[in-house]
Amino acid sequence: MKTCASAAGSAPRSRMATRSRSSRRSPGGEASSSSGRRPPWHAVVSASASIQMKQWLETRQVLDRLAELRRAGTRSALATVVRVRGSAYRHEGAKLLVAEDGSATGNVSGGCLERDVRDVALEVIRSGTPQRRSYCSGADEIAAWDLGVGCEGEVEVFVEPAPVPMHLERELLEGREAFAVCTAIPGKGEEGRGKRVVVTSATAEGDLGSPALTTAGIVRARALLREERSALEEIAGHTVFIDVLVPPPELVVFGAGDDARPLVRCAADVGFRAIVVDRRPGYLTAERFPAAARLVQSDAAQLSERLTLDESSYAVVMTHNFADDMAYAGALLETTVAYIGMLGPRERTERILRDVGSGSRDTVRVYGPVGLDIGTDGAEQVALSVVAEILAVRSGRRARSLRERGVPIHAPGD
Repeated sequence: MKTCASAAGSAPRSRMATRSRSSRRSPGGEASSSSGRRPPWHAVVSASASIQMKQWLETRQVLDRLAELRRAGTRSALATVVRVRGSAYRHEGAKLLVAEDGSATGNVSGGCLERDVRDVALEVIRSGTPQRRSYCSGADEIAAWDLGVGCEGEVEVFVEPAPVPMHLERELLEGREAFAVCTAIPGKGEEGRGKRVVVTSATAEGDLGSPALTTAGIVRARALLREERSALEEIAGHTVFIDVLVPPPELVVFGAGDDARPLVRCAADVGFRAIVVDRRPGYLTAERFPAAARLVQSDAAQLSERLTLDESSYAVVMTHNFADDMAYAGALLETTVAYIGMLGPRERTERILRDVGSGSRDTVRVYGPVGLDIGTDGAEQVALSVVAEILAVRSGRRARSLRERGVPIHAPGD
């Protein structure tokens, strides 16, 4: 990896040439409901929230590993992406925990930065001095592809001796409330970890080194919580990284048949909190659904008592029983869930909607047949098409090829 000119500030930069994907253009179709309309407005989230879907789970995994290392008396360093300019594989808040034996948990890129960041982390473990590194793309495209680099842009990474997790931080990760972790970035040459404060909409724990900086950091963190985005900020003459963590959206699968298993697994893999609902207790087992966050035994009549569903929830109905599908669909239409996917032919979905008397109720949320038209065969491919459609609906994107997209991959717009 080549070193290039230093950026403003204390972060040295490394140059990597990559092939740009940001100039791709695309016509393509759109994620459509059974009515062919665009995704409903209430289903759309900010681009940053969509990007951050996995960071809640990844942060839990990093902190779990950190707890193991601390119990074993093993030193470690934490690398965090604190700023991204242009196109990059990961975004602000992505984390890599490196133990002194070189083992690592998490990632900060698609693989092109990990080796160098791991080396920096080992230096930080030995010296106790945090470092900021900036990695930028260059013009040497052939060298970039020889290195296996597949992204273009500038990524700034902060590497520090691993912090001690705060009680509130671990408690919040077990719940469903968004929060932010503010870290005061030490100045060049300063040893130790950055001081931290954990912030929710109503509470705060920790400090950033001074009352004035702590108060200003909390105010800015709450503003970023409302925007659902992380950022590197200059506050009261100090550099502070504010890592906003938003609970993952829930995908509720109604029906615990064999074809639901790959759907739950795929949904969990991309960052959803997967929940399985069925009225048959024998189908709801951890052995069948190891990736599920919850298994809920409930018929449609009991649903509102046993499960909270709102506009951050997505649902797929696939019991393979017409009466059960109709009952669950009717119950879901009484909620504000953003998406209701119906497995089966269009005519079956239309009949269910007629029979439940949907009338003027908002059926634009109903996607039946569920999934994108990608020529699927088998439960695993159907699962892929369903999860892809939900992601498109959630992001307000038309489902099309990236090569035809006229703006950068993560830029707003469809």
